[in-house]
Amino acid sequence: MDDLEKKLNVPTKIAHVLNERNVVWAVGASMLLYLRGIVDVFHDIDLMVCESDVEKLKEQLLPMGVLAPPKPDQQYKTRHFLEFVIQGVDVDVIAGFVIVKDGRDYDCPFGPEQIEEYLQLNGEMIPLQSLRDWRRYYELMGRTSKVEIIDRSIPVDGKE
Repeated sequence: MDDLEKKLNVPTKIAHVLNERNVVWAVGASMLLYLRGIVDVFHDIDLMVCESDVEKLKEQLLPMGVLAPPKPDQQYKTRHFLEFVIQGVDVDVIAGFVIVKDGRDYDCPFGPEQIEEYLQLNGEMIPLQSLRDWRRYYELMGRTSKVEIIDRSIPVDGKE
């Protein structure tokens, strides 16, 4: 199994248990861009989750991997940020996402209405968060190259 296959196997295992437990979640960040065919690589897996489902998610992922100790970052005031390593793949769980820019907090909570579509991967349904949400997040984070990549992928009429 090559590195890409290994990385794609992990969200499949995660999806199986989270979907079974009715956790509201979605893939975001670079893996979202990869699954939407916008980029050719992704380095880790970012899972957005409703704050009310964080404990349920944590309970499901703990048997699968290792939970890393928290590493605070001044750019974020996210209410729940968990870093797992599952089968050698970094999996970040984000709930109550808050981005700090120019001294201001931008609250970016995740909810079911932000699930744009579902993609079947290895027989499991993977919810994908909206590209428009991630464009906004990347803009707030100052990640202009990601904003430009998303802008090129969204048709002029505004529909994804």
